[in-house]
Amino acid sequence: IDKDWFGQMTTLKEPETVNKIIETLSLIPHREGGYFTESFRHPDTIPVTNRTSPYRYTLTTIYYMLTTNRPYGYFHKNISTVVHFHHGGSAMKYYLISPDGVLSTHWLGSDIEAGQVLQLVVPGGFWKASELVDGEYGLLGEAVAPGYEYEDTVIASVDRFKEEFPELWGELGFLVNVLIE
Repeated sequence: IDKDWFGQMTTLKEPETVNKIIETLSLIPHREGGYFTESFRHPDTIPVTNRTSPYRYTLTTIYYMLTTNRPYGYFHKNISTVVHFHHGGSAMKYYLISPDGVLSTHWLGSDIEAGQVLQLVVPGGFWKASELVDGEYGLLGEAVAPGYEYEDTVIASVDRFKEEFPELWGELGFLVNVLIE
């Protein structure tokens, strides 16, 4: 039993292989879906604009994992660019919506002959969501520059997503966290 980002008790039982990864990497439930832990925060800072404070760490990294019980990374967008690196497990499908509303999909995984990519760059300002389509888990790393802070992220609510992307709601509504207002 653990508590998710919203403080609700969860009793999701993950397969033993997944539990071992969660324990080894000290992953916790993420508000965007899946599990995560911050693995690095560079001590240097740089000046930034359009943020809540004038400085950000130069780089932050996390481990992030989707599982059969937490298979979705819900739609959100970051101010900073995020680079995703596949580390193990199954491939994950990424859905990106550009600032001008164009949808694209990408597979982050290790089967490059099947068109999967080992790393995926998501520019700041793009909406993104991810899905574990099959397998027990998909494990990746993310590098964010300038460094990640929670206040630099917007998580899509149902109302906002329907307003901004009404034509995509039927196809992608399952990737919007209904707990976000």
